[in-house]
Amino acid sequence: MTEYKNVLGTALQVCSMDPLTGFTREGSCKVTPEDVGIHAVCVEVSEEFLEFSKGVGNDLSTPMPLYGFEGLKPGDRWCLCASRWRQALEHGIAPPVDLMATHESALEYASLVDLLRHSIGATT
Repeated sequence: MTEYKNVLGTALQVCSMDPLTGFTREGSCKVTPEDVGIHAVCVEVSEEFLEFSKGVGNDLSTPMPLYGFEGLKPGDRWCLCASRWRQALEHGIAPPVDLMATHESALEYASLVDLLRHSIGATT
């Protein structure tokens, strides 16, 4: 069994079981070869981020019953595409990150320094 690592080099932790997240919908942001979107970054979404994401074509707040997706609400945790997190960072609205639950492949899109600055509980 593969042991997935987080951006700190330790075992990848669960991001969210409710809502159930991850490309494989197992609760973690593990990245597999099938995950071409690289859903690696475990974030806590805000209303501001959800509006931004919708505005750039990735509506995460509207329910899609066909796919069993109830839509996200502020405070929910979600495995976000690393490129979308980077885009939000560039626009000054990157959502907070759970470093322990963010897959190491996120480091191909964002520096550890940027992730640390936006970690859940960071003060700056």
